[in-house]
Amino acid sequence: MNPVSRHRLSRRQLLTGMGGAIALGAGGKQIADWNEWSRRADVVIADAPGYDVDLESVVKRGLAELGLGPAWVKGKRVLLKPNLVETSLGRPQINTHPLVVRAVALAFRSWGAAEVRVGEGPGHCRDAMLVVDESGLYPILKEAKLPFVDLNQDEIDSKPNRLRETSLRRLALPRTLVDADLVVSLPKMKTHHWVGVTLSMKNLFGAMPGVVYGWPKNVLHFAGIGPSILDIVAAVRPSLAIVDGIVAMEGDGPLMGPARTMGVLVMGTNLPAVDATCTRLMGFNPWRVGYLVAASGRLGPIAESHIHQRGETIASRAQEFQLLDHPSLAVLKT
Repeated sequence: MNPVSRHRLSRRQLLTGMGGAIALGAGGKQIADWNEWSRRADVVIADAPGYDVDLESVVKRGLAELGLGPAWVKGKRVLLKPNLVETSLGRPQINTHPLVVRAVALAFRSWGAAEVRVGEGPGHCRDAMLVVDESGLYPILKEAKLPFVDLNQDEIDSKPNRLRETSLRRLALPRTLVDADLVVSLPKMKTHHWVGVTLSMKNLFGAMPGVVYGWPKNVLHFAGIGPSILDIVAAVRPSLAIVDGIVAMEGDGPLMGPARTMGVLVMGTNLPAVDATCTRLMGFNPWRVGYLVAASGRLGPIAESHIHQRGETIASRAQEFQLLDHPSLAVLKT
């Protein structure tokens, strides 16, 4: 049996709460909730009605709400990690929009960053520059003089796998990522046909070098997508997440689903908290997303009571995203 397919759940199981290890019962949720008391986080939901607005100002205001400003950035080497999973001509719901990447880069530069780079290791196409070009990012990189690093082909540093959710003893990381002072995850808000949602934590899959892990990161898929996500986040220790939810994807994500306009950027320094907030905005219950539950109380909070929500409210911006019936998603709608 394919190690990935054996973790798929039927939609009936999900809707009746019979998801085994992925769906916690009331007692399991109480334990996870209790463990979170010492871990709280701020998350900003920023109004961003379109890609044609002043996104740099939106980003700066959101970061200021988090208590971040020039002093946090000045003199730092920054790596921006967008989601460029596939070429996407005419499909803005697949990849992080180039104008979001540009806005974040300009915000950090204006606050005195010593260096801002963009890095990605596409999971399917081995020609990273083809993805950069067809995603529309290349003209932005050229205009803003932003260097791009193909993380699939970068020099490698090896680190012990300190969380050990998978059986991998060590993790190979791109040198550019290891050397960065601030690693910023810039994902697209999307559903995912195997693990429910793909957001700032899952986005770091693309930071893992294909020359070590294969295409599409096959070694990590066979080790388990959820456990790999946890190991990667613990090893990379990203500084910030800014989720492109201006145009999101529902249904058969992360590649084939239709667009869903949300009009938000979601940001925070704790990735599980950011992803739990995004999951609620998509109309899903984060306590039914396996890797978010496993992150709870260890990598960050997902309980709503432990997340200080700033900016827009979840209630005012949440929408009901469609799920794919087959293969079923490991997520239970609220």
